[in-house]
Order: sequence, then C-alpha cells, then structure tokens
Amino acid sequence: MTEEIEHKLQTRHLRMDDYETLRTIYKRVYKGLDSPWTKEQIALLTTIFPEGQVCIEDNGVPIAIALSIIIDFSLFGDHHTYDQIISNGTFKSHDPEGDYLYGIEVFVDPVFHGMRLGRRLYDARKEISENLNLKGILLGGRIPGYHTVSKDMSPQEYILKVKNREIYDSVLTFQLSNDFHVRNLLDDYWPDDNPSKGNAVLLEWINIYYQKKTRLVGRTKSIARLGVVQWEMRRFNSFDEFMQQVEFFVDTVSAYKADIILFPELLNAPLISMYADKRPADAMRLLSEHTEDMRQAMLEMALSYNINIVTGSVPQLQEDGTLHNVSFLCRRDGTWDSQTKLHITPEEDTHWGFSGGHDLKVFDTDVGKVGILICYDIEFPELARLQTMEGMKILLVPFWTDTKNGYLRVRRCAQARAIENECFVAISGSVGNIPKVETMGIQYSQSAIFTPSDFAFPHDAIASEVTPGIETTLITDVDLDLLKELRSQGSVRNISSRRTDLYELRWKGGK
Repeated sequence: MTEEIEHKLQTRHLRMDDYETLRTIYKRVYKGLDSPWTKEQIALLTTIFPEGQVCIEDNGVPIAIALSIIIDFSLFGDHHTYDQIISNGTFKSHDPEGDYLYGIEVFVDPVFHGMRLGRRLYDARKEISENLNLKGILLGGRIPGYHTVSKDMSPQEYILKVKNREIYDSVLTFQLSNDFHVRNLLDDYWPDDNPSKGNAVLLEWINIYYQKKTRLVGRTKSIARLGVVQWEMRRFNSFDEFMQQVEFFVDTVSAYKADIILFPELLNAPLISMYADKRPADAMRLLSEHTEDMRQAMLEMALSYNINIVTGSVPQLQEDGTLHNVSFLCRRDGTWDSQTKLHITPEEDTHWGFSGGHDLKVFDTDVGKVGILICYDIEFPELARLQTMEGMKILLVPFWTDTKNGYLRVRRCAQARAIENECFVAISGSVGNIPKVETMGIQYSQSAIFTPSDFAFPHDAIASEVTPGIETTLITDVDLDLLKELRSQGSVRNISSRRTDLYELRWKGGK
C-alpha cells in the first residue's frame, strides 16, 4: 500500500532562516548555472522590501520562493537587462516610490511540480501589487524551449507561436495563462540562460485596481515647494507678540501653496531679552518654558494653514535636567516629531549649557522623506549620509551664525551634503541683533536651497538664495523625480558608486 502524503501549505514572507533551503532548491532548478543568491543578498532583500519576498512552505519547510523589488519603470524602459534591474545584485534599483513590482526570481522545488505552486506565488505578487497601489507586475520571462528551434526561427517568431498556442514553452505558456501579456523581446537579457539563448520576454500584468497617485489619496508629490524664512532677531514684549510674527510667515508662505516652511535655529531666542538680568545659561533654561506652548501653537498652524512646519530649533529641558536644542516637525496631518541637535559647539556648552542628543531620524511626510540637521550638525558628513541611506531626499538645516566665516562653514558644508548625497538641502538663518542681551550679538545669514551638481540642475547647484542681511522669505520648487534620474543615470553617482566592499558606515546609537 502506498503511503499517503499529507500536505499543509502556507504562503508567508521569506525569512533568513530559510536561506539554506532556498539554496538547495535553487540548485535543483538551475542545474549548471552560476551559484545561487548569496546570504547577504537575501538579507538585503528581506530588509529593504520584506513584503516582496514570498515563500510557500509545506509542513513548515519552504518548497517555492518568489523574489521581487519595486522599480520606477521610466528609468529602465522596454529595453533592459537582468543585471540592470537588480543593479548587479546590489538592488539599488529598488524604489519604494516606484510604479511597478518587478519579479526577479521564482523557483519551485521540482519534487512538488504539479501542485500549482507557481500560480500561488503569482497570486501573492498580484495581491502585493494591489495592496501597494502599483500599476502592475513586470518580469523578464525565460523561454527555455527556444534552444530546440533556435536554428529554424527567431525569438520573435517563437514567442508568437507560443502566444498562439502552436508551441508549448514550460515557462512562457504558464505566464501567459496567468494573465500576463507580452510587451517586448529582451535580447541579451540573461546571457547565462543557455536554454533561452540569453533571451527573455518582457511580460506585464496590469493592476486594474490601480489608482493614479495623487495627493488626494495621500501619495507623495514629485514636486515639493519649499518655503525658507530668513528671520530677524529683535525684541518682543511678550510670547503672544512673538507668535504673531511667526504666524505672519506661516500665513504668507502657505498662501503660495508651499509644502514645507523652514525657520532658523533658536527661533524663539528673541524672548530671551525678557531674562536679560539672568546669566545666559539660566536665561536659556527659562526660555525653554515657552517651548511646549510654541510647539502646540505651530502644530495648530500646520493644520489650519495646511503646511508642514519645521520650527527651526528651540531649547527643551529634559527629564534628567539636561538642556537640548530641538527642532520640531509639525505635519499638516496633525502629527509631529522632533530632531535634537547632536553636536554642541564650545560656546553653546560654555554659555548656555546645552547637551547633545542621541537619536538621528528620517521623517515621513507627504512630500517624501526629509531629514533635519541643526547648524553644527551639517558639518559632520556622516549624519547626512546615514539619513540618505534611510531614504532622505530633502535635508532641512536651521542655523544661527554670527559672522560671515561661520556662515560660510554652514553654507559650504550644506552644498557638499547636497552633492555627496544627491539630495536637496535648504538652510535657514537669522539676521539682525538684540542689543543689551549677553551672547545674542550680531547675526549673519544668506538663506538658500542647494541642489546636486549635474546637467538637470542649475549650473552652480543653487536652486535659489536670498539677499544677505534682510528679513525675507524664499519659495522654491524642487523636483524629486530629478533625484531618481540622477541616482540611476547621472554623470557621476555618488550613492551607488560607494565602495561598500572596502568601507561601511553604521549608526551605533539607540535608533
């Protein structure tokens, strides 16, 4: 009597402890081809896009696997190679804001053929595409039966005959039966695929539930309008009078439909004149008593004026008694977050008693991922690079400098960060002075927005800048799609060219 086999199938996300099984199945499927995916590559895929890596297990053991990434199809078009799609195994082409799911691998343990596991994997991919509101699925489909007739017909003729069901191909016939349609021939797609003679078919499945990505459905914009305030330091008689001036700029900039408004470092420092009789360190701690009221008021402004507000920075007293220099991001959806200044200048330590923070963040907004670095922090290139590695596209820098040479340190470092990290950098500073207040002397600023340096951007890598020394605003559009093109097709590609085989950068802090 033949022993009956009981199956218990489950579709789930791939895990790193599946790797050895993945390796075994791959070798059974692709006999004679190069080594299978490395452990490092699978670890990277499960990190950058865990929901796209799918596995079917039987009684707890993986038996079928599908790997995917998201791409911006406009960067590749109808003619591309497999290595281009996977960025030679680095997956730098993966774009969470892309428009298509691209299937880079499917394989099923031959022992389990006939159980329609491939269809289950494709159904899982379709569900992913629908859930992520992608236009559809693309893949370079193999045509392993072509080598048997390659002397008699071209790849185009073979594909047409398979499509018309005159020829059966174990892969292409299956894919066509799963609602994929032929989009184009990809010659020299995978040279190592001898049965297909290096050819593949660009296949597309269309997500009929796809909704065009607009702000109405909460998607990010490709054009972000930035408003930068160059703020004049002057005396205010009260907190309310100070907030009236803040609201004036929020009102003005929001009237131009800006997405983000950026204020300078130590925005509420003018109120320190109320404590002119105190030591600078004591005065700064007293100033921190206004911080919570200011944050709440600016969060309400973000809602009422429909604009994301970066509050510059303000002193904030911590539970342990330390004083931090903190910038708040008040989003127009009613949420907020904060970034603490990490590096404290000698004067900030000596005169005001500030301490550095411990967390470096990247913030999600409706115009994409942004980072905040406060003044001195922009002079440490590691920080912006770490933020870029987390997806940052716009870096916002509130600063406060007294002299032109101090300002130029901030400016030139900000320009370097824009070039190094292929991102936009906006800097906002203050001008003017507050007489008879110790440590609050002169201010120098020329606020600006910087770009990467390549053909698609201004020749001097400056999107816009204001006149030095006056109170004013700067309103500028930045095209985030240009960053995608730069990172994949630029004259130089600082992000993708990093020699990670020689060096690495990692965050040792808590977050």
